[in-house]
Amino acid sequence: MAITLIDPGGLPEIGAYRQVAVATGSKLVFVAGQVAWDAEGRVVGAGDLAAQVEQCYLNVATALAGIGGSFDDVAKLTVYVTDWTPDKMPPFMEGVARAAAKLGAAPVPPATLVGVAALDVPEHLVEVEATAVLD
Repeated sequence: MAITLIDPGGLPEIGAYRQVAVATGSKLVFVAGQVAWDAEGRVVGAGDLAAQVEQCYLNVATALAGIGGSFDDVAKLTVYVTDWTPDKMPPFMEGVARAAAKLGAAPVPPATLVGVAALDVPEHLVEVEATAVLD
């Protein structure tokens, strides 16, 4: 595995993600922002943040599988959520947990969550982009 996730001393342990990813692989991969579309381009989980987060994470995993990788290869996530408020954290984390259960992995690489006014189509509540490193 090309990624080691750590929480260095002196920084808080967040739990939902690790503070640092150390990459030792040789192939750097950038996954475009994934929204809650299924393979046919239909919106999954209209109005349901947890369902959309889950689908976005699964789409990232699908993109990585297409090049021989997995979610374990993710070094960094950037997540964009429409109209973000702190009360959205529980459904957000529910979606992450559901994706983790389906992937058989704990998707905890360093992550940045950014609140945005809107995404590409009004039905999309979240978008997830990833940087991965493969051996």
